[in-house]
Amino acid sequence: MSSQSHWLTTEERNQVLLDLKASGWSELGERDAIYKEFNFKNFNQAFGFMTRVALQAEKMNHHPEWFNVYSKVQITLISHDCGGLTKRDVKLAQFIDKAAASV
Repeated sequence: MSSQSHWLTTEERNQVLLDLKASGWSELGERDAIYKEFNFKNFNQAFGFMTRVALQAEKMNHHPEWFNVYSKVQITLISHDCGGLTKRDVKLAQFIDKAAASV
């Protein structure tokens, strides 16, 4: 397990969750994960966004749970190997936000 796979300290968690919530991510109550929904103009934009995220996720060996219908993409991030939120999730969430902003 890499250092990115380890749980966040309480201080790290509090700070990153403030930042992620400010950008539209929310904590899931039923498990230690974060969630965000993205809406694009059409399927082409949504699929292009998902492709960029998929390529990055593969590089990180960290794959999101996601659901797509036409122009909407719903993403949940959790590190299954740790059973909760980790630095990897934060790093991927930050990449996802940048990818969505560039569409």
